[in-house]
Amino acid sequence: MDNDTLQHKMRELKTQFPALNQTVYGRPLVYLDNAATTQKPQRVIDSISEYYSKWNANIHRGAHYLANASTEKFEATRSALAEMLHANFREEIIFNQGSTDSVNMLSTILENEVEEGDEIWVTEMEHHSNFVPWQMLALKKKAHFRYIPMLPSGEWDLDYAKNEITDRAKIVAFNWVSNALGTVNPIEELIRLAKSAGAYVVVDGAQAVAHFDINVQTLNCDFFLFSAHKMYGPTGLGVLWGKKELLEKLPPYRYGGEMIKKVSVTGTTFNVLPFKYESGTPNIEAVIAFNESISFCKEVGRENMHAHEYFLLKTATERLKEIERMTVYADIPNKVGVLSFNVEDIHSADIGTLLDQQGIAVRTGHHCTQPLWEKLGTTGSVRASFACYNTVEDVELFIAALNKSVNMLR
Repeated sequence: MDNDTLQHKMRELKTQFPALNQTVYGRPLVYLDNAATTQKPQRVIDSISEYYSKWNANIHRGAHYLANASTEKFEATRSALAEMLHANFREEIIFNQGSTDSVNMLSTILENEVEEGDEIWVTEMEHHSNFVPWQMLALKKKAHFRYIPMLPSGEWDLDYAKNEITDRAKIVAFNWVSNALGTVNPIEELIRLAKSAGAYVVVDGAQAVAHFDINVQTLNCDFFLFSAHKMYGPTGLGVLWGKKELLEKLPPYRYGGEMIKKVSVTGTTFNVLPFKYESGTPNIEAVIAFNESISFCKEVGRENMHAHEYFLLKTATERLKEIERMTVYADIPNKVGVLSFNVEDIHSADIGTLLDQQGIAVRTGHHCTQPLWEKLGTTGSVRASFACYNTVEDVELFIAALNKSVNMLR
């Protein structure tokens, strides 16, 4: 598809997102905070409303029409996700509260696999939610917490990883795409390295699922996790995929209803997958509505999404470079639509505030990646991040507002 046709197709998508059809402070909303959360198409919103209007009932346990209908719709999303990820078994798909919940779950159920003196590895560019739980596990188990350094370019130092990761490594956890910089990391190479060392491999795919097709069989990681709200779905819902043999072997995460097989005063046995890891009443309407998000991404095509967002990224990056005393971070080819920058002698929060007053929604601060910014010699940045519904017109409004903001602050 040529670029003009692609831009026209993506421009038409904007009408499906009601939150974008509004003004803030008297200006049309330009939403450029998509790395934090994406907006929701009308079909997702309608699905949530329909659930509460027609299907509201607890799932799996009921013996009536509404419960059966809700269960069928809930489990249809699990099947759709198994297909999307190329999972071997649909019961490998575990629902939880989000990516943060997934990492905390894994750091808990893998605890007994870690012994004193083992090594737990992350990278210097991880989101805090894929950094702190492993750091705390290492402290608790008297293991060594190690990290792969980040180069000034915003890329991993893979040579360091090749020299330092040995059979002492027990867990290696890393993101596919940096939420702060947009760097697309060479995870296939790191997975091979970690697997050859005999380590458990955890891939944080939160920033990747809206951009790339995912095949967990080809990746050969042990666990893959992401949040629904990063790919046009509801908040408060996470997806954890894990290899069936590992999930069956490892202990439960939480205890309560649904995840038990039998309870008596003499002991308890646990349910089969996936219910072993899904205690209590889940976020039913979010799971059901997420199926609409999956269908939306499939219809639009992640390849088209990524190509469009990358075009907007390059367009915006070139315009940013025209501004005096501008620093653009990770100005490298292998990126998604995340643009982090600072203007010398102007605090990122001041820029963000003035942009907001002009209807431009961006993120400022450290983006939950403080070690990354420490390496880059600053405390954070302004971050503009693009989604499939953003347009060239959005970029033009953003650049005009940014120039006005910078001139006011100098």
